[in-house]
Amino acid sequence: MIILGIETSCDETAAAVVENGTKEICSVVASSKEFHEKTGGVVPEVAARKQVEAITPVIAACFEKFKEAKRLGSLDECYKLIDAVSVTIGPGLVGSLIVGIEAAKALSLALKKPLIPVNHLVGHIYANFIGNDKVVEFPSIALLVSGGHTDLVLIKGHGNFEYLGGTLDDAAGEAFDKVARLLGLSKYLGGVFLSKKAEECEENILEGKLPRPMLDQDNFDFSFSGLKTSSRRLIEENKYAAEAVACEFENAVVDVLVKKTIRAAKKYKVKTILLGGGVSANRVLRKRIREEAEKIGIITHVPPISLCTDNAVYIAGAAFFNNKQVKYEKLDANPSLGIMDRF
Repeated sequence: MIILGIETSCDETAAAVVENGTKEICSVVASSKEFHEKTGGVVPEVAARKQVEAITPVIAACFEKFKEAKRLGSLDECYKLIDAVSVTIGPGLVGSLIVGIEAAKALSLALKKPLIPVNHLVGHIYANFIGNDKVVEFPSIALLVSGGHTDLVLIKGHGNFEYLGGTLDDAAGEAFDKVARLLGLSKYLGGVFLSKKAEECEENILEGKLPRPMLDQDNFDFSFSGLKTSSRRLIEENKYAAEAVACEFENAVVDVLVKKTIRAAKKYKVKTILLGGGVSANRVLRKRIREEAEKIGIITHVPPISLCTDNAVYIAGAAFFNNKQVKYEKLDANPSLGIMDRF
C-alpha cells in the first residue's frame, strides 16, 4: 500500500510517499525556522502564512521525486499508484494544521483516494518502523519526548495504546530550550546547542547539584518545571562554566527519562522500547536507554535522526498501521489532541 503523507503541524511543511508503512520512497520538507529565530519563538500567524506559501510547491516536488523514484513517465501514473492520502490533524498550531488538512482534502477528492487522519504524537512513535529491518515486537513501551510532550505509553498492538503517565507541567524538550536560553546558547530551539555544550564537559563536577524530579515516585509521571528553576538559580550563582551546567542539566533529565522508562518496561514485561519526538535525537538519551534496556534483555528502537523532527514520512507510516479512513467533510484540525485521543 502506497500512502501520501502531509505534515503541517508547526513551522515545517512536509510531504512524503511511503510504501507499506516502512519504506520511504520520497520526502520533501520546507521550513520557516529562520523567520522564527528572529523572534525567539514560533509566531503562529507567520507559521500559517508560510505554510500557505509552501504547501503547493512541496507537494508538487514530492510527486516529482516519486515519479523519478519509480521511473514513471508521467505524474498521472504517480497519482494512480497512490492508495490513500494521510494528514496530521493535531496536535499543533491550528492555522498551520488547517493548511495541511485542506490540501489533503483537495487531493483526496481530486485523486478519488481514501483520507486517513493521523495523530502527530502517534506518528512520532511510528518513525521507528521506517527503514527498520528488525521486527518491532509487542508489547512495547514508547517514550515520547518533544518540546511540548513527554509521555510514556504501553503499546499492546497497532492502535491498542494504554497511557501510563506524562509530564505534569513542562515537557523535557521545553526544559532543554529554556535552560539553553538561560545559558545564552540560543533564543530558539536551543536544546541541540545545550547538548553540544554539554559534550565539552570532560567531568561532571556538578553531579547531584540539580534535582531529578519525581525519580523515585511510584508512578510514570514527569515534572521539569522545578528543574528549570533550580538550573536558573545555579546559573545565577555565576560560579560554573556553561558546559558544566549543561552537562548536569542534561544528565538530570536523562536520568529521570531512562529510569522511569526502564521501570515501566519491567513492570509490563515488554519486548521492546520505542523512542519518539525531537528529544529522541539526544545522543546521551539514546545511548543510556539502549544500555539500560540491554541489561534486562529488551531491544530498544530509536528513529533515524532525520525522523526525530517534524516530517511527513512517519505520518504516512502511521497511517498504514492505523488505517482509519474518514470522509473529508468530517475532518477538522484538533490543535490540542492528546496521544490517546482518536478522531
